[in-house]
Amino acid sequence: MAEALINTLSGGRCRAWSAGSRPTGAVHPKALETLARHGVDAGAPKSQSWDDYADEPFDCVLTVCDSAAAETCPAFPGDFERVHWSIPDPAGAEGSGRDVDEAFEQAFMLLRQRIGDEIL
Repeated sequence: MAEALINTLSGGRCRAWSAGSRPTGAVHPKALETLARHGVDAGAPKSQSWDDYADEPFDCVLTVCDSAAAETCPAFPGDFERVHWSIPDPAGAEGSGRDVDEAFEQAFMLLRQRIGDEIL
């Protein structure tokens, strides 16, 4: 969701790519539903490893889940800023369908706020 929000809200000033340490092979359908509900274009998202970007230079590497903050990221080339935002991972939400929907909504709202405050 962060990738789509940054790419949409920045109006082309920023470009984000999303990857993780343990890709599942598919983007969570609730993430796509949440983005669509808010009118945010998800683009063509993929579930991919951060190792796919190990040779890419970045201005900033942003982690959003606490589990990812504690992991060793690949050694990306160049001089970049490393930032962590503590956003609960909605994919781990348990309970009813409504509880899962609320977890994705909460993550979306937190991401949108942080992106507006700190990136835009």
